[in-house]
Amino acid sequence: MDTQQSNARKEDSKTKEEDAAVDAELAKAIMSRSFHPSILGPEPWEGYIFSDLEIRIKESTDLYGAVLWPSAMVLCHFLETNRDEHKMMDKNVIELGAGTGLVSIVSSLLGAKVTSTDLPDVLGNLQYNVMRNTKGRCKYIPLVTELFWGQEVEQRFPRATHCFDYILAADVVYSHPYLEELMDTFDYLCQENTQILWAMRFRLDKENRFVDRFRQRFNLEELYNLPSLSIKLYRAWRRDERATTS
Repeated sequence: MDTQQSNARKEDSKTKEEDAAVDAELAKAIMSRSFHPSILGPEPWEGYIFSDLEIRIKESTDLYGAVLWPSAMVLCHFLETNRDEHKMMDKNVIELGAGTGLVSIVSSLLGAKVTSTDLPDVLGNLQYNVMRNTKGRCKYIPLVTELFWGQEVEQRFPRATHCFDYILAADVVYSHPYLEELMDTFDYLCQENTQILWAMRFRLDKENRFVDRFRQRFNLEELYNLPSLSIKLYRAWRRDERATTS
């Protein structure tokens, strides 16, 4: 029995080491997408490489939503490296909490028809980044527009005329008072054939509770688990309401 337990512990240790190696390699590949300008100009920017193109992102450090967080890079890396399975070309895509716009930009470069949304105070910087990096590069011109989660979503995006193939979100769950409104926004925008791709950095128990509640409304599949970055990437889709009510 002791031998069996010892072998089990060794096997478990080996598995953890292999998982850690995979995590480290993937995290390194993702973070290598960023670079800093060799010469500092009058306007500071951060550089990223996606779709073999240089993307320049201007941040605004005085606004929480106008700073680029690693979850956005994780989602962009997934979109580019899984483009056969999750084709963005000609898809209707909406990003919630777009922030600096990197995810919206990469989605546009991959051929999607993108609606990039966030709050009014970050919209100017978002618009600047999106237009700067997509002009003349994309099949469709991205739409940048304000969106208050849970407020007037039905009026802004009536289902009769707005059907999204993908909802994208990166680092939208943290310690803010609008988690219920965010949940309702996911719920409204996610129709029968909509897929949600959502990258999330875990910081507090509030994030775990949100995921638990999210599972009550949506099917949830874990695509990436990156402990070194404290980030997970999920794919979600609407539960079959007929199955849940039968």
